[in-house]
Amino acid sequence: MEQILILDFGSQYTQLIARRLRGIGVYCEILPYHSSVEEILKRAPKGLILSGGPSSVYDKKAPKPDPAIFNLGVPALGICYGMQLMAHELGGKVLKAKKREYGLGRLKIKPGSKLLAGLPAEFKVWLSHGDEVKALPPGFALKAGTKEIVAGAMENTGRNLYAVQFHPEVHHTEHGAEILSNFARKICGCVHKWSPVSFLDGALEDIKKTTAGAEVICALSGGVDSSVAAVMVHRAVGKRLHCIFVDTGLLRHGDRERMKDIFARKFGFNLKIADSSKLFLSRLAGVSDPEKKRKIIGHTFIEIFEREAKKIKNARFLVQGTLYPDVIESVSVKGPSAVIKSHHNVGGLPEKMNLKLIEPLRYFFKDEVRALGRGLKIPEAILMQHPFPGPGLAIRVLGAVTPERLEILREADRIMRAEIEAAGWYGKIWQAFCVLLPIKTVGVMGDERSYENVLALRCVESVDGMTADWSKMPHELLRSISSRIISEVRGVNRVVYDITSKPPATIEWE
Repeated sequence: MEQILILDFGSQYTQLIARRLRGIGVYCEILPYHSSVEEILKRAPKGLILSGGPSSVYDKKAPKPDPAIFNLGVPALGICYGMQLMAHELGGKVLKAKKREYGLGRLKIKPGSKLLAGLPAEFKVWLSHGDEVKALPPGFALKAGTKEIVAGAMENTGRNLYAVQFHPEVHHTEHGAEILSNFARKICGCVHKWSPVSFLDGALEDIKKTTAGAEVICALSGGVDSSVAAVMVHRAVGKRLHCIFVDTGLLRHGDRERMKDIFARKFGFNLKIADSSKLFLSRLAGVSDPEKKRKIIGHTFIEIFEREAKKIKNARFLVQGTLYPDVIESVSVKGPSAVIKSHHNVGGLPEKMNLKLIEPLRYFFKDEVRALGRGLKIPEAILMQHPFPGPGLAIRVLGAVTPERLEILREADRIMRAEIEAAGWYGKIWQAFCVLLPIKTVGVMGDERSYENVLALRCVESVDGMTADWSKMPHELLRSISSRIISEVRGVNRVVYDITSKPPATIEWE
């Protein structure tokens, strides 16, 4: 299969490079920057992309690849740090810039660029760097620049090496998709049109071969990811799939009932509902730290599966709906990217379980998972539901988790979702939820003084969950949600709206 490999040097945008390439129908995978030449050649890539990163190439501990990658005869594109690295390793000079560039800038293109062919002479690009290429390496030609830096893009067509100082993968860059398409299609020669659905037949056959008659357990939450993963595996192994839904006591209103109706009755799955709410809540008692919450929930979650696995003879595999963003935000398995937060379904299982992981969605983004789901004929009502975190409402109750605080949040969340759906806004929002804050404020309710909880509404728009912007919902809808929550939910006397984007914030508060 045609593919382009992305070497990760720690950029927060590395996953976006992959997403943009896949969006134009080019399959790609991400490897650590230190991957060996042998590993790269074994995959027979049509091209290489060197991602950006937070380091300076002249630092002693700067991440650097095997220099032989520049002599493989495979087209290579350096982005930001990748450009500086290419210049530094091939005889150019990189120094700290007199003026750092962060945000939008205007790129002016010089004639004759192969990478930037067909683009306007000037357009906006997204910049994020404190160093710059002061002297180009031998054999390279200058192809673009900005107001602040001369070397905005460089090329050595004889060696098929290209580099840009800006980020074409970020949607703020005009013509970014065209630049990546020029590289993938015109320079690397990728001709096939890849799509998530084209991956389906081969994936199902792999699951059949991997499981080889063994029983399979699925960690089924009912969300988009685990639902698509479950249907995929069910399509491959049939009744050998045993779906387990863990009632953690941290669910939204109606979640447990929905599982029975859709998966047991409609899809005909082998579904076991493991009610462990008392165990989860007892272990969370008095715990306020968000990472401790996640770890307690993750460890307890695994414990439940250990218990249920023992009841199923010949159970040797566990299915999880892990996605690409889960992996990159949990641990820097692909490169030196920063750990943002841990995910309870990433990081492996205790060896004593003797269950091997099946993660059919591990290298897919959310919108790609939805495309796979449509290929599997899964109803839109399931595919288009908003993401719900594995730790559930525990990370939306800031501070200590108690049954009383959970019930306040659960009822407020039910009202908010009902109002958004009634207003026709559910499909316009990537994720919408409530957060119960660990503070109280003074209010007046029924001519009496009140001193009750503050609730935050969080509604964001996104494509893949890697970046997000707050949703500009109508004021009347926000008013309606706030009014109903304060009137109907005992314990809340103030509602606020979160207008922070990701980055700098994450989508969830914890």
